[in-house]
Amino acid sequence: MGKVLSEAEIAGYARDGFVPAVGVLTPEEVRRYRADLERHEGGVPMGFPQKSKSYLLYEWADAIVHHPKVLDAVEDVIGPDILAYHATMWIKEAGAPSYVLWHQDGAYFHLDPAEHVTAWVALSDATEQAGCMRMIPGSHRLPWLEHVDAPGPNNMIRRGQGVPGYADDAGVAVPVLAGQMSLHHTKLLHASFGNYSADRRMGFGISYIPTRVRPTGPVVPSALLVRGEDKFGHFVPETRFGGVTDDAAVKAHLAACELFTSLQNAGFKAV
Repeated sequence: MGKVLSEAEIAGYARDGFVPAVGVLTPEEVRRYRADLERHEGGVPMGFPQKSKSYLLYEWADAIVHHPKVLDAVEDVIGPDILAYHATMWIKEAGAPSYVLWHQDGAYFHLDPAEHVTAWVALSDATEQAGCMRMIPGSHRLPWLEHVDAPGPNNMIRRGQGVPGYADDAGVAVPVLAGQMSLHHTKLLHASFGNYSADRRMGFGISYIPTRVRPTGPVVPSALLVRGEDKFGHFVPETRFGGVTDDAAVKAHLAACELFTSLQNAGFKAV
């Protein structure tokens, strides 16, 4: 038995490469974090770079990345010394045909060993109608697969990378309700498609890694220590958000995003 996950869930993560809906946020936390996010949006859907590494800019994102229940569940699968390597706010507007092609999260992350876990925290209901993620159980045991770039106006990944040859209805749907999160392995094949519900589909995808993981790309990226101790110092250390989105916070956030983007631009490299 882990801190949050049951023995069956921990075994399922090892076997299938993911854990479906785990309750982590209270209804009040969901309401508060969503309201804070939408206040910062000011009626304009959050785009790049603000949607990336948002924990360096906003209270709602900082709170989620450091949330004890989120970190307890992550610790159950990767151990107690944890870095937040990246994060992305995934918002599909109501009725939007937005999609993400089948892909492996870590294909462009340039990390070794492949121990990164994505915690996908829902701030609204990600039902099948709303375009929840689909996952292919056991696909995390595959090698790194070649990704091709297929950008498009409705593709939520700017580069548009994806693995061809998989049908839209492959795998299993993994609905996650507001206040819940799913966990999935960095090599797991997953995708998502259009939101045909009446509400925005809002999920914060956080890439957590154990501190022993090292970068292998042409640039040393940044990461934020969120639990435990970093005895390795493999990454440029990020400074936790101080509560005010001022010029210093904006500058630090942009620098961190530029480092990460430079790795994305380097393309796919199996490690």
